[in-house]
Amino acid sequence: MEAKKRIYIGLLAASLFFAIFALFLLWYLVSKREFIVSQFLLLLILTLVILLFLILATGIVAIVFMILRSRSIPSLENITQLANEMLFPLTLIVGRLIGIEKEKILRSFIAVNNYLVRCKKLILKEEQIMLLVPHCLQNSDCPLKITVDVNNCKECGKCKVGELKKLAKEHGAILKVATGGTLARKFIEENKPRGVIAVACERDLSSGIHDMGFLPVMGVLNCRPNGPCFNTDVELERVENALNIMCKGG
Repeated sequence: MEAKKRIYIGLLAASLFFAIFALFLLWYLVSKREFIVSQFLLLLILTLVILLFLILATGIVAIVFMILRSRSIPSLENITQLANEMLFPLTLIVGRLIGIEKEKILRSFIAVNNYLVRCKKLILKEEQIMLLVPHCLQNSDCPLKITVDVNNCKECGKCKVGELKKLAKEHGAILKVATGGTLARKFIEENKPRGVIAVACERDLSSGIHDMGFLPVMGVLNCRPNGPCFNTDVELERVENALNIMCKGG
């Protein structure tokens, strides 16, 4: 397992124990109150805490097991999704408490997500894949409205949109350029892809992956030589590799 994946996996485990400790502390404080608390209520709280721990722990173990054996476990995908959704906010808090940069945690989460998608061994038809890229890839001096129709791009070479357009055409994928999450979700609802390759920054990729739920999303981090959200760039090799993973089963 690569070191960057271990960051997120480790924080998931730490967040689980942090959450369970907080719940046990709450149970202890309630049980020590002067007024009478129903023994049944205390037992119910304790049972729910233990059940939650077992479910989330199973999810974390399943994630590690999938990564180690490079193969998905369909029967446990719901549990891994639940563990990710419930513990992700806590991983950011725990990471901040122990001095890990937020961007580093998000990159680790994206790496884990991408590997889990790869473990699914998807073999999608190319027209079932959407390549979703941010508007900031377009050269800031370009007057063409490519969010309306990416075919408006004249492939002048001043940005990577033209090359992405060629790459999407070669692979038969759907290419869309979005100005933000709302438009991205609109494109997905309209086209109903079975897999998405998204190019964005750490923050937008991690939030987008969570928003998509069970729809497989592979994240490709953009390059920001001019700062965030302005004349960004992307490594085409990474995009093509993601296309091959979704088309050829990893």
